[in-house]
Amino acid sequence: MGDDAPITRNNSSTTGTAMRKDLFSLEGRVALVTGGSRGIGRMIAEGFLMQGAKVYISSRKHAQCDAAADEMSKDGPACVSLPQDISTVEGCRALAARITDLEPKLDILVNNAGAAWGATFDEFPESGWDKVMNLNLKSPFFLTQALHGALAAAATPDRPAKVINIASIDGIRLNPQDTYSYHASKSGLIFLTRRMAARLISDNIVVTAIAPGAFASDMNRDARDRGDAVARRIPSRRIGRDEDMAAAAIYLASRAGDYVVGATLPVDGGVALAEIGGV
Repeated sequence: MGDDAPITRNNSSTTGTAMRKDLFSLEGRVALVTGGSRGIGRMIAEGFLMQGAKVYISSRKHAQCDAAADEMSKDGPACVSLPQDISTVEGCRALAARITDLEPKLDILVNNAGAAWGATFDEFPESGWDKVMNLNLKSPFFLTQALHGALAAAATPDRPAKVINIASIDGIRLNPQDTYSYHASKSGLIFLTRRMAARLISDNIVVTAIAPGAFASDMNRDARDRGDAVARRIPSRRIGRDEDMAAAAIYLASRAGDYVVGATLPVDGGVALAEIGGV
């Protein structure tokens, strides 16, 4: 285009004074959150429920998954427990078959189930490597693959389906711990998000990721047990709150995030992108 070419504007009804008031609503949508019984997965599941979605949660521990779903169903839309170990391809396919028997169309998939392992470089075991890489990196791909048909069935150009991968700021920058497979899996998941997004957008499926920082959970025991000390190392001077994680996931899952494709959103108080390093 030359310097004098005219500028065209999209006269969509969602611009200007016609801006929609339900940008963050999830009314009428069906979501599946893996690892949804506790920690970050539960924060996201509760946020989706508050915005009107019907939410299925999955985790490896049956009793914990059932109890969490019961607790979250008390005051709003239904939360349904689908316990399943998805550390294998067979487990991913089993979970996909179970939910599609109940819901032929799936609007939102959150790949949150994950694991961590720490050991010194010389002692890091193959079992720790495989456990983390399988659950954190392989499972998000194969569960999404198994649910591709259900996601595509729910998706339209005006209301795309969503896949949200839960990565980590440890996939963006190093932490001081010997978590070799965790770093590798989360950085790999960030790039896998981009690759999946490039393929699935043609089916009106938007793929993004969230990179959480310090949130209190069983996986992040420092933030859970030493929150004040951890907060002093964060530019925002606090650890993450439940609503911080819920809000980020709601944004990406709702109409508000429809035009965000392949991106990874750090939700970390500034650690990954706004912290000044030093030696």
